[in-house]
Amino acid sequence: MTGAGLDDDMPLGERKTVTDFCYLLDKSKQLFNGLRDLPQYGHKQWQSYFGRTFDIYTKLWKFQQQHRQVLDSRYGLKRWQIGEVASKIGQLYYHYYLRTSETSYLNEAFSFYSAIRQRSYYYQVNKEDRPELVVKKLRYYARYIVVCLLLNKMDLVKVLVKELSEEIEDYTHRFNTEDQLEWNLVLQEVAAFVEADPVMVLNDNNGVVITSNRLLEGGVPQLEQGMVVGQLVLSDALIVGNCSNQVKFSELTIDMFRMLQALEREPVTLATQNTKPGPLEPTEKPAKRENPHKYLLYKPTFSQLYAFLSASFKELPANSVLLVYLSATGVFPTGCTEYEGPYDCGGVLTNSNRDVVNGEVVQKKNQAPKEMHCLHPGDLCPFTRKPLFIIVDSSNSSAYKNFTNLFGQPMVCLLSPTVYPKSMQDQSQRGSLFTLFLYSPLVAFLYVCGLTSLRHGTWEKAQELLQKVYHDIGELMTRSPAIDQAFLQFYGDEFLRLLLLRFIFCSAVLRLHKLFRDSRSFPESFPPLPPQDTVENSILQRGVLELAAMLDVQSLFYDSVLDSY
Repeated sequence: MTGAGLDDDMPLGERKTVTDFCYLLDKSKQLFNGLRDLPQYGHKQWQSYFGRTFDIYTKLWKFQQQHRQVLDSRYGLKRWQIGEVASKIGQLYYHYYLRTSETSYLNEAFSFYSAIRQRSYYYQVNKEDRPELVVKKLRYYARYIVVCLLLNKMDLVKVLVKELSEEIEDYTHRFNTEDQLEWNLVLQEVAAFVEADPVMVLNDNNGVVITSNRLLEGGVPQLEQGMVVGQLVLSDALIVGNCSNQVKFSELTIDMFRMLQALEREPVTLATQNTKPGPLEPTEKPAKRENPHKYLLYKPTFSQLYAFLSASFKELPANSVLLVYLSATGVFPTGCTEYEGPYDCGGVLTNSNRDVVNGEVVQKKNQAPKEMHCLHPGDLCPFTRKPLFIIVDSSNSSAYKNFTNLFGQPMVCLLSPTVYPKSMQDQSQRGSLFTLFLYSPLVAFLYVCGLTSLRHGTWEKAQELLQKVYHDIGELMTRSPAIDQAFLQFYGDEFLRLLLLRFIFCSAVLRLHKLFRDSRSFPESFPPLPPQDTVENSILQRGVLELAAMLDVQSLFYDSVLDSY
């Protein structure tokens, strides 16, 4: 950013104003550029640096507000330059959200991005013959869209996508640039992302009702008197996405996007937020940590994945749980071995230049006996020294049944089906059915029943019934004499409790559904759940069939269970 320069006849006070502004601007750039060099994992290494960066941007933002007239006349400050500062602050809040998982900071990022658009800070950019300035505007739009997606502001996303499309068209028409295809790909990705939800909830005027799938107050069945469960708390989560052909936007696959929301509470606006955006110190947090800390890893290499696993393991507090979510292409072994150990059944793909055939990795002949670019179940064994909760959504999830709990710590693996009916396979690009059940069980239920829309009133009634079903599942789990104690150790945490309830609901639904006949189409777990006390219990089955009857799709389910009532 270059100003008009310092005139010799400029009054001393104004000269100092411009000099101070230039200092703050250069310092803010220096600190912001240094963010990319910070380690992505480990809490202590980056927090003080973020604090200094927030501090300098707070001073810069307030300074340009207080001295706007002098900066306009003496420095030549343009509106797009103010927009750049606001955009950087929005990015700061977004990255602080990524590092802390505190959803309140998404609202702060949104307030700055929203102000840029409302005040038309980038409006004059299109009149200047500088393509690099237009690219700044396009990047701002892309970042704003990501934040709106995470806040479920879907109506605004559609408006922003339309505006971005027009901006890209104008940009490519005016400048003969090489990045035209790249920006068109951004448009295609976000459009596919918005259309990935298979079900619409409609109001009486046929308008789409946006529903949240983050944890709401009272949204998970409470622990009841007499329930003996553990006191473990979900502290850290690794969310890994490495599916070869899944919808994605900004290094978030649709499965990653859904799972990160399943591990967050509904955002709240910080009490200090003003009507006008102004930087907020990152130390001004909610009183307690609302959400588990998350690492989002898009197509990581084995080395990257193991580094993040090790860092999370090292920093895991006492009485805490590490969750590992793997949404990835399956890697299958070549040939059979007599002993099926933790390195004999393949696993899920880690990133490298591999041959992918129909979404599956195939080893070439005469290679090493074990696949190198793969996270095998045995690779997770060292981390079972602390409580570990694993979710595997993959065509080779069954490989993770071959675990041995060597250290006696609580450990559970929730494993997706490995085979789906043909009609479900066709939609796999729009996200996995298993993850959809863990994210929004009612949407997943409607989807497997072939329903693409539902009235809001019916949706609310169905959600009430679903809460009753969850209550029944909770009672069945905590009263079962046969259930492995690991499940009960994790049941005390609200996020893990909800995942367990949704997993068992998913298992019961697919077992009763007439399309899902192959046993490989059912989710599994390690340790196994006692079927008669959980996924095949008649009380739970009755709840599933009541939901089907409410939605008039009972013909899709086996209903012999009702004969006993």
